[in-house]
Amino acid sequence: MAAPKVAVVGAGVIGLSTALCIAETCPSCSVTVLSDQFSPNTTSDVAAGMLIPHTYPGTPIHVQKQWFKETFTYLFAISNSAEASEAGIHLVSGWQVFKNTPKEELPFWSDVVLGFRPMSEAELQKFPQHRFGQAFTTLKCDCPPYLLWLEKRLKATGVQMYTRKVADLWELHSEYNVVVNCAGIGAHQLVGDEKLFPVRGQVLKVHAPWVKNFIRDGGGLTYIYPGIHRVTLGGTREKESWSLTPDPGTTKDIFDRCCSLEPSLRGAQDVKVKVGLRPSRRSVRLQREVLSRGGVKFPVVHNYGHGAGGFSVHRGTAKEAARLVGECIATLQGSSSRAKL
Repeated sequence: MAAPKVAVVGAGVIGLSTALCIAETCPSCSVTVLSDQFSPNTTSDVAAGMLIPHTYPGTPIHVQKQWFKETFTYLFAISNSAEASEAGIHLVSGWQVFKNTPKEELPFWSDVVLGFRPMSEAELQKFPQHRFGQAFTTLKCDCPPYLLWLEKRLKATGVQMYTRKVADLWELHSEYNVVVNCAGIGAHQLVGDEKLFPVRGQVLKVHAPWVKNFIRDGGGLTYIYPGIHRVTLGGTREKESWSLTPDPGTTKDIFDRCCSLEPSLRGAQDVKVKVGLRPSRRSVRLQREVLSRGGVKFPVVHNYGHGAGGFSVHRGTAKEAARLVGECIATLQGSSSRAKL
């Protein structure tokens, strides 16, 4: 068969990195990204981009750890390269603090991040409300630069990108051999996934260049994540809320919570408020499916539903999705060669 044509629907961090992995692992493919929104207007642009995994109750821990490890290794290599600044990737050290000692003192990802250890009594004095803490160094992606860097990499490998609203995956079957669904929260409508729900996140992006360390409350609701140019303050987790309008009361609440962890933030300047809808489900949907209508078969690979943890596992899930696309193409090539016999 001629060069297989693959369409990736969605241009957030999952869509772009999946398209890149397909282009890298299947150089004979023609890959196109289709999305109604590109950076800076994607959910990924709002994300803090910290590599601290979120646990998916429906996905085996060893699989989540593998995804995280692959992502960490990939971004760590970029952080050690001349492209680190352009890609917006840097190491950041800090603390995760708890009011009570957690059941799991060693999370599954503790040996993937760097220098993970319990905090000392002296360090904990900085957080009088907290009784236990963990110190470690991880990676942070500044999201808009990282998405632009991915787009640049895609263009360099010959991937096409078009602004297009896809209402039904079937509309692509006459143009493409395989479609990859990385539509994020859009998959709720696109494929009617009732298990997918939005978790609304409101964050503040502030200018506070003196804040160098991340601080995260163990519950994951309050966090201070320093980026290259701005510090992200969060946050909220509002299940089933579809509102993209910033709430002033929430802004004040986030600011006050973060100032209680880091009082110097009272001097932060130029507060910008952002809202995103995390595409959440019990497990990431990462699987092959064959759609069929009137005897016509159309292979689809799904890679969505990463919720709050997309940046932490994006490269690992993209590699897996690219492998599934390779299987779809092998099946198609097998059936086209059989048809010739």
